Amino acid sequence: QVHLVESGGGLVHAGESLRLSCAASGDIFKINDMAWYRQAPGKQRERVAAVTSGGLTRYEDAVKGRFTISRDNAKNMVYLQMMRLKPEDTAVYYCYAEVQPGPNYEYEYWGRGTQVTVSS
Repeated sequence: QVHLVESGGGLVHAGESLRLSCAASGDIFKINDMAWYRQAPGKQRERVAAVTSGGLTRYEDAVKGRFTISRDNAKNMVYLQMMRLKPEDTAVYYCYAEVQPGPNYEYEYWGRGTQVTVSS
């Protein structure tokens, strides 16, 4: 079993910054892609940013230039640095990871989410 635990959410004003962290623990042989998703009230969950085990990154257009995803493979951590936050960034942010508990298997895991609220 693998657990993903997010931290770092909160309430900020527009234009401010937040840094989210996600720690993976449990039966981990290797972690492949990691990502951050978000879900705003009444909307579908959407991927915000993703990073491969080799460090290649992808971003949703709405956050390009403002958000930065990074990871620490030695610590099984993934981060999301969010700058110049906007009210429309308000959502629950979820950590996602593709984890291999052994060399021949891969499973998808989700964290429980952390709330980010941006006031105007």
